[in-house]
Amino acid sequence: MQEQNMHPASLMMSYGYRPDWSEGAIKCPIFQTSTFVFRTAEEGKAYFELAYGLRTPEAGEKPGLIYSRLNHPDLEILENRLCLWDRSEACTVFNSGMAAITTALTAYAKPGDVILHSEPLYGGTIHYLSHVLSRFGVEIMGFRPEETADDIAARLHASGKADRLAIVYIETPANPTNDLFDLAVCRQLADRFSSDSRRVLVMVDNTYMGPIWQHPLAHGADLVLYSATKYIGGHSDLIAGACLGSEELMKPIRELRTFLGNLADAWTGWLLLRSLETMALRMEKQASNAGIVAAWLASRQGVQHVHYLGLLNPSDGRAYEIYQRQCTGPGAMLSLEVPGGEAAAFAFLNRLKLVKMAVSLGSTESLAQHPATMTHAGMHPSDKMRLGINPSLVRLSIGVEHPDDIIADLDQALG
Repeated sequence: MQEQNMHPASLMMSYGYRPDWSEGAIKCPIFQTSTFVFRTAEEGKAYFELAYGLRTPEAGEKPGLIYSRLNHPDLEILENRLCLWDRSEACTVFNSGMAAITTALTAYAKPGDVILHSEPLYGGTIHYLSHVLSRFGVEIMGFRPEETADDIAARLHASGKADRLAIVYIETPANPTNDLFDLAVCRQLADRFSSDSRRVLVMVDNTYMGPIWQHPLAHGADLVLYSATKYIGGHSDLIAGACLGSEELMKPIRELRTFLGNLADAWTGWLLLRSLETMALRMEKQASNAGIVAAWLASRQGVQHVHYLGLLNPSDGRAYEIYQRQCTGPGAMLSLEVPGGEAAAFAFLNRLKLVKMAVSLGSTESLAQHPATMTHAGMHPSDKMRLGINPSLVRLSIGVEHPDDIIADLDQALG
């Protein structure tokens, strides 16, 4: 039986690791070391040449182990396994999701460039775009899911910045509204503004869907990004991020990671290897629970609106068509609007018992938070209202508890 014929869920148990490397240990150990011994000076020289990009690898040659700021065994095995889910050539793991996002953007954005981004974005991402990269002469322009490629192209041309477009950055479904963006259309838009000298890159934050429910590289994306803290880690006990794509595109990102020193450590890498073994099981249960909870909320009096991909139907038009073509499942993230604004939303949150009030997502426990005053607090009030992040909106990340208990808790909290 060949590994290439197996499903990723099966390969998560052993892919990229041999027990004879570690005294027969069935699981990869934690390589808790800062540095690695070279067998010869010539070997050390060769390793550094590759690490610094001084030459291209020879046939069959791979970068060796030097120092745990550059790479280490737990990370290399983890990166090989993550590639399987998105069918990517290369993966680079970081010490946080924001480290992955900021390193990828910094590797490819230069002064004078324009980044076109979907709206809304996670609060940390839009802050980096608008308050950090802007200090280095990078400009940004947002677009909404209802806009067509022609609409966006016309705005770009009218701005006089069309020839400076470098990156199309998308978060889909959007956090926290679950708005869907068409990745194929974004690819077409990027190609329209590419030239022989520069390809406009499409980067996709796929954290909301994890590696199971959506595969952006298959829909034209160049790079896919994750907060691995979320579904990949899935236990609220680590912080990590990942970026995946072709070997060619990942090279400058990996090199920048080397000098920023923001890769994940051995302990985090080992925890993620452990989590990958149950990721498919966890995510399947979370999606099942979310579907049951969303259907109940949609029928419950005192709930104004429920944003959940599993509730989309043909009457939703373009959003439904994108969902059917682009996603393999509805995910486990939903948001609801509680009539009565912030006071009513806070009263609901404060009464929750089983569901914990916290700002992460994708873990085994169900979580709730208030985007307008928490994860997206840094946005201008008018932008929040324009993008649907209103005072009544509450975001839920559905966990693996029994769905009856989740519903009972939500019911009593709604009063």
